[in-house]
Amino acid sequence: MVALYNLLESIRGFIELGGDVLWAIMVVLLAMWTLIIERYWFLLRVYPKERRRAIDEWEARDDHRSWHAHRIKEELVSGVRQKLQRNVTMIQTLIAICPLLGLLGTVTGMVAVFDVMAFFGTGNARAMAAGVSKATIPTMAGMVAALSGVYFASHLDRKAQVESEKLEDMLQND
Repeated sequence: MVALYNLLESIRGFIELGGDVLWAIMVVLLAMWTLIIERYWFLLRVYPKERRRAIDEWEARDDHRSWHAHRIKEELVSGVRQKLQRNVTMIQTLIAICPLLGLLGTVTGMVAVFDVMAFFGTGNARAMAAGVSKATIPTMAGMVAALSGVYFASHLDRKAQVESEKLEDMLQND
């Protein structure tokens, strides 16, 4: 319990040091990782059932060679492809938003530094340091948040492409 309290205190101190923009980065990061985890859940638990349903539906057909049958096959593959790619674009968008929020934090922190300089001149180093930390910490947090999802987003995108191509090949062989 003490360790959890200490962890929450250090997070609170970090957010105070970096400013309010860190709350927005944290919300975007939470949404991004929720979607990433959901996509992996889909790939591991739901997709195999969807693939089996599409294969069973295709195999239940008597006609596999007509123009109409090919359109049905395309519809089956397209439906599964849509389900595979759901939320991947949203994850990529959230990844792109994180550094922009960090940049917003940089700008607001620099504004704080300029306010201190306008009021005190360059003589109050402590107040200027607070503004500089509000300028650099959100930048770092935004970049780290974005980097934490880049690999997984590209892996999910590639996995969706590969799995939909495999499904198309499975239905083609009949």
